[in-house]
Amino acid sequence: MELRQLVDSVLLPGFLGTTPPDWVLRRVAEGLGGVVLFARNVTDDEQVAALTARLRAERPEVVVGIDEEGGDVTRLDAATGSLVPGSLALGVVDDVGLTSAVASALGGRLAACGVTVDLAPSADLTLTPEDPIIGVRAFGSDPHRAAAHVAAYVSGMQSAGIAACAKHFPGHGASTVDSHHTLPVLPRTEQELWETELVPFRAAVDAGVRSVMSGHLVVPEWGPEPATTNRRALTEVLRGELGFTGAVITDALEMGAVAGTAGISDGAVQALLAGADVLCVGGELADAEIVDRLAEALVAAVRAGRLPEERLAEAAERARALGGPVTPYGTWDPALGMLAARRALRVTGSLDLTAPPLVVDVEVAPTIAAGPVPWGLGPHLSELVPGTEVLRTTGRGTAEVLAAARGRPVVVVTRDAQRHPEARDLVTDLAKIGLDLVHVETGVPGPDLGSAARIDTHGGSYVCLRAAAELLAAHAAGEDSR
Repeated sequence: MELRQLVDSVLLPGFLGTTPPDWVLRRVAEGLGGVVLFARNVTDDEQVAALTARLRAERPEVVVGIDEEGGDVTRLDAATGSLVPGSLALGVVDDVGLTSAVASALGGRLAACGVTVDLAPSADLTLTPEDPIIGVRAFGSDPHRAAAHVAAYVSGMQSAGIAACAKHFPGHGASTVDSHHTLPVLPRTEQELWETELVPFRAAVDAGVRSVMSGHLVVPEWGPEPATTNRRALTEVLRGELGFTGAVITDALEMGAVAGTAGISDGAVQALLAGADVLCVGGELADAEIVDRLAEALVAAVRAGRLPEERLAEAAERARALGGPVTPYGTWDPALGMLAARRALRVTGSLDLTAPPLVVDVEVAPTIAAGPVPWGLGPHLSELVPGTEVLRTTGRGTAEVLAAARGRPVVVVTRDAQRHPEARDLVTDLAKIGLDLVHVETGVPGPDLGSAARIDTHGGSYVCLRAAAELLAAHAAGEDSR
């Protein structure tokens, strides 16, 4: 392969629109490794299948990636909310057979859409309440239990022909800052990593995961560079000590942790030198100019003797192994997601509603990873319990809630209330007043805030919210659906 073709083959950019623009089609035909799809590229499954078919008409072995975790981070169902619960809900159910079945069903759906690699599962752990980005995306805090589910997810996804991608190596869950914005430094020794964060990644490797995503995270004992550009992390630990032989995909290079330190172009060179194989870019930057800039920087690095062409050729071979086409496998069963979401509900106190309630959906900004996906219990319960009223608030209006309730039961719905003081204070204030109050937490369960009853859904996906609404509706009718 010519040098420019080698360079292009390790790039995985995003783009705008629901059809591939001309620059993407031209670059794919010339050897661009592939593309990564986001919610902005999706209308429905049929449209995605047509999009990927158009790409494959230019080059059949093109890589098509997507960030489809299910749960709160969904691309296929960004317009409605995911039809499968996310990792934390599956971890709470703690049925590895169910986790594998959900992943296999989702993989079958992705295969039918023409996707070849899913940037999931999250092999991170939920290790601190201040974690701003992982939360319900992880299978839990226990490394060995999470490891079992990571392995089951990998096996299920790959049984459908889709390459899974364990992320974000070496594990983001102990961080209190978001690498989309700045560079996290993990307060962990290497020994602590081996005992905790690396346990799920070892399980993923043992399960044969075909790709691993590097995290933009600094481990001080490994040096000042984040894992994405750190040879100790990617070559010595991930490949040498964990034995991983598949493709290393970088997290998006335009994220602040890399773009704000090394810069995108130099970060790309450093990532390849460290042992990465596929350079992901385009979550926020998505045009031909950024792809050309990256390609030119890599060509210049090879010609200057900084980046060995042999390393580039090795990366290109691993990148090509993630390409397609994929033969659709199995059938998509949306009932499976509802079953899993119902099993993930955890209830304390009495849920009996004496009248149609006021539902207070406390809105907080979604994470960058999740993006704007419909959220809230109000629409679901309004459909199931006639007479239900809905109030959407940012959490500042205790008096507004009391005025709207007019003595009726109140169902207040939060997402990670422990991380959002205004949401937390609203729940505690309403509880102190002595209302007939049910607290529905859709994020990582935090401390008891004093409500008479509580439902933890362990996720804010469509099916998790629907399952909670069904449970409340059954109790409003005087029936115990459980």
